[in-house]
Amino acid sequence: MRVDLLTREYPPSVYGGAGVHVANLTRNLRPHLDLRIHCYGDSRPDAGVRAYPVGLGEGSGTALRAMAVSMAMGHAVRGSSLVHSHTWYTNLAGHVAKARHGIPHVATVHSLEPLRPWKADQLADGYRLSSFMEEAALVGADRLIAVSHAMAADIVRVYPAVDPGRVCVIHNGVDTTEFAPDHGTEHLERLGLALDRPMVACVARISPQKGLGHLLRAAESFLRGTQLVVVAQTADSPELRRRFGLAVARLRDTGVPVVWISGPFPRAALCQLLTHARTFVCPSVYEPLGIVNLEAMACGTAVVAADVGGIPEVVVEGETGLLVPATASDDGRPADPARFVRELAARVNRLIADPATAQRMGRNGRCRAESRFSWEQAAQRVRAVYESAVRQTG
Repeated sequence: MRVDLLTREYPPSVYGGAGVHVANLTRNLRPHLDLRIHCYGDSRPDAGVRAYPVGLGEGSGTALRAMAVSMAMGHAVRGSSLVHSHTWYTNLAGHVAKARHGIPHVATVHSLEPLRPWKADQLADGYRLSSFMEEAALVGADRLIAVSHAMAADIVRVYPAVDPGRVCVIHNGVDTTEFAPDHGTEHLERLGLALDRPMVACVARISPQKGLGHLLRAAESFLRGTQLVVVAQTADSPELRRRFGLAVARLRDTGVPVVWISGPFPRAALCQLLTHARTFVCPSVYEPLGIVNLEAMACGTAVVAADVGGIPEVVVEGETGLLVPATASDDGRPADPARFVRELAARVNRLIADPATAQRMGRNGRCRAESRFSWEQAAQRVRAVYESAVRQTG
């Protein structure tokens, strides 16, 4: 079976959870399929990978260029048995491929545009276009793969024209050999981190979705001496990056030890950071699953995370971490931001003050990641979806 996978992100250009998903899924599918990759950006040396060097502009230009790339991808997949699209950037390409070549279309849903209203600030009037591209593709797809049960429920709620029988759930995975406890300290020492202080770690994109502003406000109430380390290398816009830098500087001025890692950060350094952190914090206000939580758990780290989306399907309250109640308002942000910040700080402080509980949760998290979340298992289930879609349309 030949499968053409359509994605914006593909190594080495990976900046978010969808890119991590695609990289691991393709690695595990390749031994079993004739897999062709269509992605954005510069050409790759890998066989079977075709890149589309159409640059992305700002605002509405981003959506228009994505539409142009989708048209090109949809034309290029002629001869494939099936196309598999990821995110709105390429969902329309799968829709075009189905309409033009009669190829079944499977779409993995990593998020939904209508549930991310802050994207209007990033895409301007292109947000309406991105939402249109997503809806047309998902309603017309032969199969939809949701990365969590919460995501599956959102799909049929937001797009009622979607037949629930076409939606299945396949959780993201984690490579527990790549992400594993590393008690070395050389990378952390090179960064000048204080190893004699309890550390709180966070890894996120600078975006309203990821809730970093709430985390910085919560850090003002962390127990004295707690060191906050935020790995935030990418941002939705230069302006958001600038504002985040100012917020970090203001927090430092209050005496809170906070480190912002904004540049290259090797995987080995990340594993050491997660291993040595007392807790990993995920303050996202919208998170269909949250691969970063799985990565932290695989490193044996207790997790404090917002009780949103698919996070409770990964982080088990009281067993592998602590969940922070978060009721969203119409704009997707916490209905009571001040309360969310207080509750976040309280849970972090609970684990800072109780290292034994944090260690127990970390051990449980490692076991859960190993036993319940593997990319090999996810790839097997994806292959079964492919076979079902081909049989039905064949």
